[in-house]
Amino acid sequence: MSAPLLVELFTEELPPKALNAIGNAFARSITEGLAQRSLVGGDAAFTAYATPRRLAVLLPQVRAKAPDQPRREKVLPVTVAIDANGQPTQALAKKLAALGASNVALADLERALDGKQESLFRSYVAPGITLAEGLQQALTDAIAKLPIPKVMRYQTPEGVDVQFVRPAHRLVALHGAEVVPVEALGLKAGRETLGHRFLSAGSIRLVAADQYSRQLREDGSVIASFDDRRAAIRESLAAAAASHQAKLAESDALLDEVTALVEFPVVYAGTFDSAFLAVPQECLILSMKQHQKYFPLVDSAGKLLPKFLIVSNLKTDDPTNIVRGNERVLRARLADAKFFFDQDRKQPLDARVEKLGAVVYHNKLGSQLQRVQRISRLAGEIAGLLRADVDQAERAGRLAKADLVTDMVGEFPELQGTMGMYYARHDGEADVVARAIEAHYHPRFANDTLPEDNIGAAVALADKLDTLTGIYGIGLAPTGDKDPFGLRRAALGVLRILAEKQLPLDLKHLLQLARAKFATEAVAESVAVDLHGFMLERLRGYLRERGFDASTIDAVIAQQPTRIDLVIPRVEAVRAFLAMPEAASLAAANKRIRNILKKTDAVPPEPESGLLQEPAEKALFTAVTELAPKVGSLVSAEAYADALKLLAGARQPVDTFFDQVMVMADEPLIRQNRLALLAKLDRLMNAVADISRLAT
Repeated sequence: MSAPLLVELFTEELPPKALNAIGNAFARSITEGLAQRSLVGGDAAFTAYATPRRLAVLLPQVRAKAPDQPRREKVLPVTVAIDANGQPTQALAKKLAALGASNVALADLERALDGKQESLFRSYVAPGITLAEGLQQALTDAIAKLPIPKVMRYQTPEGVDVQFVRPAHRLVALHGAEVVPVEALGLKAGRETLGHRFLSAGSIRLVAADQYSRQLREDGSVIASFDDRRAAIRESLAAAAASHQAKLAESDALLDEVTALVEFPVVYAGTFDSAFLAVPQECLILSMKQHQKYFPLVDSAGKLLPKFLIVSNLKTDDPTNIVRGNERVLRARLADAKFFFDQDRKQPLDARVEKLGAVVYHNKLGSQLQRVQRISRLAGEIAGLLRADVDQAERAGRLAKADLVTDMVGEFPELQGTMGMYYARHDGEADVVARAIEAHYHPRFANDTLPEDNIGAAVALADKLDTLTGIYGIGLAPTGDKDPFGLRRAALGVLRILAEKQLPLDLKHLLQLARAKFATEAVAESVAVDLHGFMLERLRGYLRERGFDASTIDAVIAQQPTRIDLVIPRVEAVRAFLAMPEAASLAAANKRIRNILKKTDAVPPEPESGLLQEPAEKALFTAVTELAPKVGSLVSAEAYADALKLLAGARQPVDTFFDQVMVMADEPLIRQNRLALLAKLDRLMNAVADISRLAT
C-alpha cells in the first residue's frame, strides 16, 4: 500500500542564515534514504518545508513495505567450502550461520566460476524492508548529515543526551493517517505539532500527511513552505513600496534571512528623521539591513527615502506599537552612524595613513602602512604604462586603506573603500582620487562592476597584485577549497580588469613590478613565474564561464599568454577557425609536426630553397614563404580571425606534403632541411594559438 508520508521535526528557533539549506538537505536526504531502500522510486518528488521552528518533508507516495528482492551472493571458494571427500567444511557452516542461512544445504548452493576460481553462491529472495525500519534508518542518516553550522548539546526531559542544531521538542511521522513508529533525538513520533508561537492556541493534531500544510496555515497561522513564505513577503513588500511611491533597495539576501525569521509574515511601514539623510546612504542602508533586518525604500533614482519596511511575525489590527518600537530602535542605530560619520570627518584621511603602521597586514609582510606604500608606488607605475596621471594614482594608492582606521569602517567593515571615497571628497581630494579609493576593491565578487577609469584600474590592479605576490610569495597558495586570503578572487579580479577593460598591459611584467616592491628575502624569487601559471588556470575557468569550450581555451592558454586583453579575441578567432572545413586537417597536421619535431634535436632556423627536391615540398615552401608576412601582419594588427582564415589556405600544400614527402630522409642535409621547413610551418600555424590542441 502506498500513501503520502510526512516527517516533521519541531524545534526551538533555527539559525536563519542556514535554515533554507538545512531544510532542503533534510528533505532531500530522507527522500534519498527511502529511495535507496526501495520505499519510493528513484526519482520521487518531495516537498520541503522549513520555518524558524520546524523542518519537514512530504512525499506524495511511499510504500508501507518495499518489494521483495531476488539476491545472489558469494558464500566461499569451493576449495574452502568443500573438503577432499566432497563434504561441507566447518568454514562453510560458520559462513552460512553468519549470513543467517544455517538451514541451507550444500546441494542448495550454486557452483560457478568467480574469476579464475570456482565458488559457491547462494540465491534467495530478500523480504522488503518495512516503512518503519526504512524510515528509521533514513531519518537517522538525514539528521547525521545535515549541514549544521554549530551543534548544541542538551538533555531531553527524560535525561537523554542529544546533539543537534537546536533543541528538538516534537517528532511527527505520518503515513497517510497512521503514525509511523520511529524515534529521533530522544523523541518518539506522533501526530501532534505546534503552530505560530503567538497566533496559535495549543497543539495541532494532524489528521493526515497530505493535510499538513493546510492545517498549519488554518489552525496554526504558519506558512510552512520557505518558498511560499518568501513569495508572500516579496509580494507584500512590493505592494507596500508601491503605496509609498517608492521601490526596494537591492535585498535578496535580506529577503532570504527574513523569510527564515518569521512563520506568518506581515509587512508594516515606518519612517525616520530625514536629517539622517546627510549621512551617506550606504551607511544607513547597511545599518537598517544588517542590524535591524529592515527593508530600506528608495526613489526612482535610487536615492534613499526616510522610510523603511518591517517584516513582522505578528499580525495585529493596530500595529502602532510595533512600528513605533522599531522606529525608536532604528533612531538609535542611525544616530550612532551619524556620530561615527561626524567624528571621522574631523581628521583628514591623509592624517590617518601613519596609523596604518600599527595595523599588522601579515607578520611576514609587515604593516598596512608598508602595504599602502607598495600599492602607491605600483599604482603609479601602472598608471604610467596606461598614460594616466601618475601623481593621482599614487595619491589614491596612499589613501586607499586609510578608512580602515575610521570609526565607521570599524563598525561596518563592509563599507571600507566606500567611506574612504566620502571622506576623500570631504577633504577636498580630486574626485578621480576619491572614486579610485572606492573602486580599488572592485570586482569584489562574481559579476561585480569594474573600476570606471584608468586611475581606479591602476589602484585596483596594484592592490590585488600586491596581495597575490605577497601572500603567494610566502608560501600561502590556496589548497583545495581553502583560500583564506582570497587569492583566487584577487587573481580573477586582475584578469577581469585586464580583459574586460582591454588594458594593453603585460601580466608577467606587472607581476615582476609587484615582486620588486618587496624585500628580496621577503617573498620567493620565482613568485612572478609561479603566479603567472596560477592565474592562467583561473583564466581557464573564467573563459569556460563565458561559454568557450575546453579545447579552444587550451589552444590559446597553451601559449602562456601575458597580454590578457588579447586572449578573448584569440579564443573567439579560434572558435571561428574551428567552424572552417580546413580546421580538422590543419590541426591534425600540426599535431603530427609537433610530434616529429619533439624527436629531433637541433633544427636549422630556416629551410634552404636549394635543398628542396620534391615538388610537394617546393610547393609548401612557396606557400609558407608567401603566407608568413601576411599572417604576421594580421597578427600584429590583432586581426586574429583573418589570420587564421588566411592560414586555412595552407591546407592543400600541407596535405600534399605529408602524402608525397618522406620527412626523415636518409640524406642528413635533406632531412634537416625538411625539418626546418616543418619548424617554420609550425611557427606560422601557431601564430595565434596552438592549433595542435584542436586535433581530436
